[in-house]
Amino acid sequence: TTPAPRSTHRLPGSVAAMRDPTKSLLLGVGAAAGVAALGVAGYVYLFGSSTTTGADAGVLQMQAPPAEERRAPPAADKQARPAAAGKAASPAAGETARPAGEKAAPAAASKAAPMTTAAKPAPPPACSDMDANLALLSGAERKLVQGLIHAGQSQLFDSWPPAGEADDRKRQMVAQLAQLDGSYPGGLRSYIDNARRLLKESKEGVNPFDGYTPHVPPGVTLDFGSDEHMELEQQGVSEAAHAAFVLVAGGLGERLGYSGIKVALPVECATDTCFLQLYCQFILALQARSGAKRPLPFAIMTSDDTHARTEALLKQHANFGMADGQVTLLKQEKVACLIDNDATLAVEEDDPFKLQTKPHGHGDVHALLHSSGLAKKWKSAGCKWVCFFQDTNALVFRALIATLGVSAARGFDMNSLAVPRKAKEAIGAISLLKHTDGSSMVINVEYNQLDPLLRATIDKNGDVNDETGFSAFPGNINQLVLKLDSYVDQLERTGGVISEFVNPKYKDASKTTFKKATRLECMMQDYPKALPQGSAVGYTTVKQVWATYSPVKNSPADARAKAADGNPTHSATTGELDVYKCNSLMLQDLAGARVPPPLPAEYNGLSVERYPAVVLSPSFATVLADVKVWG
Repeated sequence: TTPAPRSTHRLPGSVAAMRDPTKSLLLGVGAAAGVAALGVAGYVYLFGSSTTTGADAGVLQMQAPPAEERRAPPAADKQARPAAAGKAASPAAGETARPAGEKAAPAAASKAAPMTTAAKPAPPPACSDMDANLALLSGAERKLVQGLIHAGQSQLFDSWPPAGEADDRKRQMVAQLAQLDGSYPGGLRSYIDNARRLLKESKEGVNPFDGYTPHVPPGVTLDFGSDEHMELEQQGVSEAAHAAFVLVAGGLGERLGYSGIKVALPVECATDTCFLQLYCQFILALQARSGAKRPLPFAIMTSDDTHARTEALLKQHANFGMADGQVTLLKQEKVACLIDNDATLAVEEDDPFKLQTKPHGHGDVHALLHSSGLAKKWKSAGCKWVCFFQDTNALVFRALIATLGVSAARGFDMNSLAVPRKAKEAIGAISLLKHTDGSSMVINVEYNQLDPLLRATIDKNGDVNDETGFSAFPGNINQLVLKLDSYVDQLERTGGVISEFVNPKYKDASKTTFKKATRLECMMQDYPKALPQGSAVGYTTVKQVWATYSPVKNSPADARAKAADGNPTHSATTGELDVYKCNSLMLQDLAGARVPPPLPAEYNGLSVERYPAVVLSPSFATVLADVKVWG
């Protein structure tokens, strides 16, 4: 078979950093003849389809046990992949949604009532020749600056020297202001008004759930590998022929001790398949299995930090087999930072001509799908579903396909893939909230809000575990399936605007100034807040978390701290080992293979169970029934 491209990245905390590739021996075996007899400890099982013949093929790789401590990765491996030479990607690197020169797509903003908050009085600018400075600008730029001064933001221009000094820097600053103004619905004036309202509510301790009572939401709970799970997977495969997929990938791996984009990291070291490659492989496998009459659309939300490097990764690997135009990149813009309750815009401490900015949150994905026209385009092309998933959860498709089947069977407008959640666990909870006015919504409620809400309404004990050992409120993991018809209608009504929140860290009890600049944020899972009453919103949970959710987002040090507190570590170590565990148990429980039991091990201070390093490629095992057929 033709080998797949291998990632060159090594992450501290991954099994890849433990292996000595010189101690491996390759033995050819036929997958069809050998699956049921597999079971030698320390072996790596690689299953796939021949890229030349299409026949099933297998490779049995005998691997020496890893050393007790992982090797530090070479310095070069920690560097990000080279950025693309140009701003625009080549066609092979994915279709860019915003052509050169086109106005930036708007970021999501709060769907707020008309503002009544009065702007603070604007002190006169300190510059004695502000009129001369304004003469340096175009008419539209002068109007923007004057509007900001009237909105109480004259501090931005107080330090401007007289005309003739630093004029280029002034123009650069106004250009940045114009970009921020154009990328937010309603412009900077609307952003400032929304910020003042939300900051006022934060200072006053306004309860966003006042009048609501929480109830257990409607949903489906599955056992991994059960008949019901596999039946829903089969229905999900049929529906996948009419699905589009959206990856939220705006972050770098800095929390992991890695400077590159997270989707370029290897999922596991047996094949060195990176996350983006794995996702492309699953979508292509669903495209083939479902009999889709067209390439399944795949959109990736990027950021300033990740856009060029994502383009370069796709270009380097020819879109990982996807067709030209099948992949679309949507770049999220940032929003201005705020330094006090008056929503005073912040400039960089070392550069008075540059505003501080931060990401607005992954809720912007909805506005981008609207402003780019993609959602409407997909609907016109016959798509019925949009599936959203995050950047470093390699197991997502083991549950997402069944979730798609549940959405079709239940007619859900929105279906959240969820996980069992311990009471008071630090993860959002999906809840049915009923208001005293008779309205209701199914929405994510943060764990630190759910417990006091329960205590104040229906249960003085708050959030507690039931007879299953888990809370009745499942955990939200931001993997979503939306019905495209109602989604496009909602985007037309709202422009993709998602309700915002602000989370300032106050300097003192007066709650007037902040320890550091804050900004408005929005979250993709808050989409149901603006849905019409009567919309069908639910969840799908797979009981076995190790089979569906093991994201890579914490450094080894942070993972050790979480383990000490009894929480999931969500590190590169557990992310890789859970892939092996899931695949090993699929072979054992579904195909009847003899798989050795896991061995206790310790990596980077984490006590773990190490299963044989089994990798099942998406082309070989798109769904669980593909493995059971060998039993």
